[in-house]
Amino acid sequence: MNKLDEINASKADEVKRLEPHAAELRRQALLRNDFRPFRAALQLPDGVAIIAEVKKASPSAGIIAPDFNPLSQAREYARGGAHALSVLTDETYFHGHLSYLKQIREQVDLPLLRKDFIVHELQVYESVVAGADAILLIVASLDDATLRKLYDTAKACQLDILVEVHDLPEMERALELGADMIGINNRNLKTFEVDLATTEALSEEIPNDTVAISESGIKTADDVRRVRACGINAVLVGETLMRAKNVPEKLKELLLKD
Repeated sequence: MNKLDEINASKADEVKRLEPHAAELRRQALLRNDFRPFRAALQLPDGVAIIAEVKKASPSAGIIAPDFNPLSQAREYARGGAHALSVLTDETYFHGHLSYLKQIREQVDLPLLRKDFIVHELQVYESVVAGADAILLIVASLDDATLRKLYDTAKACQLDILVEVHDLPEMERALELGADMIGINNRNLKTFEVDLATTEALSEEIPNDTVAISESGIKTADDVRRVRACGINAVLVGETLMRAKNVPEKLKELLLKD
């Protein structure tokens, strides 16, 4: 069992905890109407948008931010000019928590992506109720029927959906789905190796009217320029910003501002 399979298996217990609240979660999710436009925030007339990620740890890097404060980090991202935020909510592997979404939403005006491993529609409803404006669906984690069901459920709830791919067969599945926002993850989830050539190879498959995002391995302005040359609309940056001593300055660099 690889790490992705292991993580997905752990989500079954989380879904079971949601089952007694299924009807109420769905009711609350369908009532919400205060969404912030996540996808639209990434469509700049010029330049590359930044999705800044709030995360304490990851399976590949271990603890990234020992003195982690999700709200302070989110405020720094907003102050530095990030266009949207990604908030890790997985507890077991990323030391995240669902409550971070609510905390950040109350204090920061940027649109929020719930970054987690969504495998069941109850997690979609939970995301909406918690304050997410968008969710992540990882093609490698889901069969076609589940991917379609989760995508359609999220659309019905007015969420934006970032559909993540790692290779050409997954890209073909995302395109067949009709995804209007596709993230190319430069990290191989089986080996954890990172290579921006993944974006270069896969980005040419993405239609012009689909928002294209490069994820993982973005560390410098040159990295941003490299993926921008492929037609990428936005980059998702986590570890680099979490480790930065001066977050606004690092964001300024990645935003290609002199």
